[in-house]
Amino acid sequence: MILWQTLRFAVGGLAANKVRSALTMLGVLIGVASVILLLAVGNGSSQAVKDSITSLGTNSLTVSAGSAAGGSRSVSSVKKLTVADAKALATDADSSAIKSVAPVVTTSATALYGNVSYTPGSVVGTYPAYFETSNQKVAHGEYFTNDDVLGSRKVAVLGATTAKQLFDTEDPVGKKIVLGGTPFTVVGVLQAKGGSGFTDPDDVVIAPLPTVQNAFTGFGAVNQILVQASSADTTTVAQEEITRVLLGTHAISDPTKADFRVTNQASLLTARESTTKTFTVLLGAVAAISLLVGGIGITNIMLVTVTERTREIGIRKALGAPRAVILGQFLTESTLLSVIGAGLGVAAGIVGSHFSIVGIKPVVIPASVLGAFGIAVAIGLFFGSYPANRAASLRPIDALRHE
Repeated sequence: MILWQTLRFAVGGLAANKVRSALTMLGVLIGVASVILLLAVGNGSSQAVKDSITSLGTNSLTVSAGSAAGGSRSVSSVKKLTVADAKALATDADSSAIKSVAPVVTTSATALYGNVSYTPGSVVGTYPAYFETSNQKVAHGEYFTNDDVLGSRKVAVLGATTAKQLFDTEDPVGKKIVLGGTPFTVVGVLQAKGGSGFTDPDDVVIAPLPTVQNAFTGFGAVNQILVQASSADTTTVAQEEITRVLLGTHAISDPTKADFRVTNQASLLTARESTTKTFTVLLGAVAAISLLVGGIGITNIMLVTVTERTREIGIRKALGAPRAVILGQFLTESTLLSVIGAGLGVAAGIVGSHFSIVGIKPVVIPASVLGAFGIAVAIGLFFGSYPANRAASLRPIDALRHE
């Protein structure tokens, strides 16, 4: 009965100053929603990076130019990766863990189809092995072949986004597009991979390497070499074989002076996950400040409330209300403010997570919902304890004299 009366008095006290109570709840709402949303953005970013890396396959490796150890060799002295390096990897008789090799060049160009002009995210020149190595599956049509590479044929495979932008609902297979002034025949459309973030893996045009080199980049260095290991269990062996072969083709005797880097998806995923976890923690720390501000707001409002109701407190204490009742009433009011505000904040955070933020699809962490709600309630109790204790400590005679 006492608990029910305390709750009824607390609700009445909050209802007497609806605007003030609403603004206080708004502060808690913003704090809780910020924690949930920012942690969801960090988690969504981490998931997007993970999906992007694992979509390449667990047994793929990437060879890039540059010192693996960040050495002091000048840029001019570093030998670039070439098609000859890729051929050496593909034909090495002692490499049992290497399944396929695909040199890659990347450039950009504007594509035209009829009256439609569109610039895809990237134009890739490569070998057919690229599709399997990078886990690219065709949805319609077919891949280009080794004969297309040997004949430098002007054929192309489109990513799902590029096909949509150029052809809308029309079937692209068999149609001709003009890419950077060069006509290409579309032979296939890739399955959509999807993704969130700042780059779209489906916004791409893939064509035979010699064709792209002849039309756009020239027959110089390649950007990277994709290598597919025979299985996920042999990626370490494949990495060692790649290093051995390229040290030979680059005439380097000391492995510490290698002018190339070999990365596998597992190590890349570990490094990226570590980075995104730090990013998520930072976002959570920033959002937690909003909760702290909400707690300070509760303290201010409750101090004002105690001041305004000093005479009421004096009358109740003069009529025999014990200290615990006064303390409980004001603690209940501050807790109600935080509970209602936190509940609305949880709802706002969950609703907000259904929308992309800066290109990232938030992924709500269940623990963050429970944690933000619990912390908000705890903050209401903590920051409301001082005003409540101050009210309970007033002497009846002093409270009645208050103007």
